[in-house]
Amino acid sequence: MEDGNGGPGETLRAEEGGGPGETLRAEEGGVEESEKIIPGIIYLGHIPPRLRPRHIRNMMSAHGEVGRIFLQAEDHFVRKKKKKAGSKARNFTEGWVEFRDKRVAKRVAASLNNTPMGTRKKNRFHDDLWSMKYLHRFKWSHLSERLAIERQVRRQKMRAEVSQAKRETSFYLQNVERSKRFAKSDGKKAAEPGGSAAPDKHWNFTQRKTEEEIQALKSGGATKRLQKRQEQAARAQERSQTNRSLLHSIFNAS
Repeated sequence: MEDGNGGPGETLRAEEGGGPGETLRAEEGGVEESEKIIPGIIYLGHIPPRLRPRHIRNMMSAHGEVGRIFLQAEDHFVRKKKKKAGSKARNFTEGWVEFRDKRVAKRVAASLNNTPMGTRKKNRFHDDLWSMKYLHRFKWSHLSERLAIERQVRRQKMRAEVSQAKRETSFYLQNVERSKRFAKSDGKKAAEPGGSAAPDKHWNFTQRKTEEEIQALKSGGATKRLQKRQEQAARAQERSQTNRSLLHSIFNAS
């Protein structure tokens, strides 16, 4: 890791030159470079259970100077379900780590990604892998803005849910009051002399025919058609007999 007071090349030139002037120029260059140091931020996509910010700081401090760390807690509904199940542990879903030098952040993200978190087998996080990515041109202020927007969206969603619940409750209460008024008016009408109670409401509907009834209707229709055809055939036969007798009488008379 390079020192913040100057690069390794400048230190080598100062030692090689040996003159006080060169050493002074090297120190001045180191001060200018230290002023140009830009922090870098790494995104952590996987946070195993029981991993806390102090653990991440201890692990990352071995690779460079660590600044701010933020871990996103689980959703409120997830924590509520876990609490009902008997688990009081608070876990995190994702995180952001700020390094003082973005070059160190790039090197750490490239070297530690998809590698075991723990160096020793006895470490509780040995079986978990780092899932990290360097965020190019990402600043801590961007993270603050994002969190503020998420909080605002969450509040708006909560307000909408509360207003919807209020509307449903008021609608239900209105229906209850209306039904009470109707029942009270019906009771008054029944109590009046000569009044009659409200008629019982019943529904008139036609029941769908069963399969047996449908088959019976079909068979009955076929029988009627057969009878009709038989009658037509009998009438035709009668007409033919009448014609034959007429022709026989005509020809015999001649």
